[in-house]
Amino acid sequence: MGNKKTTVLSGALVAAVTLVLSACGGGGGGATGEVAAPPSDPKGVSGEIKVLTQRTDLVQKGVMKAYAAEFNKIYPKVKVSFDGITDYEGEVKIRMNAKAYGDVLFIPGAVAKNDYPKFFAPLGTTAELSSKYRFSDKAEVDGKVYGIAQFGTANGFVYNKALWKKAGITAWPTTPQEFLAGLKAIKDKTGATPYYTNFKDGWPLVQWTANNGSVGCDANASNKLAGPVSPWKEGGELRAIDGLLYDIAKRGLSEKDPTTTNWETSKTLLAEGRIATMMLGSWSITQMRGAAVDAGLKADDIGFMPFPVQRGGKFCAAVVSDYQQAVSVYSENKPAARAWVDWFTEKSGFSEKEGVVSAVKSAPMPTTLKDFVDNDVTFFDRSEAGTAAVNDIDDAAEIGLNKPDYRQKLIDTARGAAKGSAEDFFADLNKRWDEAAKTAGS
Repeated sequence: MGNKKTTVLSGALVAAVTLVLSACGGGGGGATGEVAAPPSDPKGVSGEIKVLTQRTDLVQKGVMKAYAAEFNKIYPKVKVSFDGITDYEGEVKIRMNAKAYGDVLFIPGAVAKNDYPKFFAPLGTTAELSSKYRFSDKAEVDGKVYGIAQFGTANGFVYNKALWKKAGITAWPTTPQEFLAGLKAIKDKTGATPYYTNFKDGWPLVQWTANNGSVGCDANASNKLAGPVSPWKEGGELRAIDGLLYDIAKRGLSEKDPTTTNWETSKTLLAEGRIATMMLGSWSITQMRGAAVDAGLKADDIGFMPFPVQRGGKFCAAVVSDYQQAVSVYSENKPAARAWVDWFTEKSGFSEKEGVVSAVKSAPMPTTLKDFVDNDVTFFDRSEAGTAAVNDIDDAAEIGLNKPDYRQKLIDTARGAAKGSAEDFFADLNKRWDEAAKTAGS
């Protein structure tokens, strides 16, 4: 599914860094405060709603239409239409200059968190929703929640088990040094490319940010970035994360020419054992296994391993939110729109089919993460309560935790295509972050 890449980039955007929606200017200003409450009687809900989605593949293949047909078995008087948008972030940002931006939509990363009440109807209080759904703090403003996560994802390395085994490695590396040694063994013993950056497409580099929290097994790791804290100092989570990426490139363990990578091709390359490892969200497992089956290979050869750091002898995996589903403040059919959000989250089976983590707290982990469950990996939901403050600092520092640019420069520096050392690179990031932290939000 080529369009899955949009899901992940945008999900990460929502998870870590939200830019100011400058294009909206004086937009918004709808009937703020009117709650899009869950309807009590399905048969009493009627009207037409438009659902915006970045999953153009599911719209084109009729999958979303099939979901609507199931929805109509419970809500027969609601007509659901879909608008699949390839450039979701860019297009929806423009649409939000006016009032006609659909009834149900994913909150674009470009909308500042504090502006949610201008554009989206509250779905209930934090107290009401936090007991039922994961990630409610991500869309919380002043005690009200404005979005319910489409799903969650754990981060890690998707890898070719057969290739790692051929190199003599059958256990997950427990330290960055072991991980690097494993990649070198793959290069020396198999001739395959040990790690693939997907540098050219860019968005997979953002996936590294989602490991923040997994390194220290700290649910508040993201919130702790809100201040002059030098995030890339020795011992810091981002230093461990980006330091590993730097070392991979520095030691020649990634593709020879990162400017020629290709996301769609990478799935087949991994399945066929021509590349061994990629950093991605757990959403990618089903796609990689699908590529293996398409190539006539074993789906079971595709595995998923946690970031190579342990705490107390156990691995940790932060579970972060993908896009948040919201109801437009301008929707004329808020009950129908809310009915769709609740049904899609709880009853559609979408999360199970996609192999992702359900936003419903009571739901079990997906079978795609069976290896994590069987090996007692510690899961936790990463808090995003401090997202607005972190966003302000990141924006002022012009670093872009959610953009590929600084990691592309990191890789270029590591491989000698740009001047500088790791120490200088990380010192510059720390300086810019700390200076921005002193003025951001003031």
